[in-house]
Amino acid sequence: MTSASPDSLAMAAIGAPMNVVGVSSPNYAPEWAEWLEELGFLPGEAVRVMARGQPGADPLVVRIGQSTFALRRAEAACICVKAAAPDQGAIDA
Repeated sequence: MTSASPDSLAMAAIGAPMNVVGVSSPNYAPEWAEWLEELGFLPGEAVRVMARGQPGADPLVVRIGQSTFALRRAEAACICVKAAAPDQGAIDA
């Protein structure tokens, strides 16, 4: 990963420890924000992309806490993240 943090989980490098900053939703699917929050994508939570589908990098395999989910890139793009501090992001791979 470069020194710049991605804006969304959809852009995060595989394996890079990240923290959720917030969740939004597109106009065409306003229910996504609530659904993602119910799954555990809450501000401050540690998250990482574990793998990407081939071809096209869709879906993404994402781990948050002890749960693993497959998210479409459009859904992952709704999750704003920042790079975890060196002492954070201790999600087991």
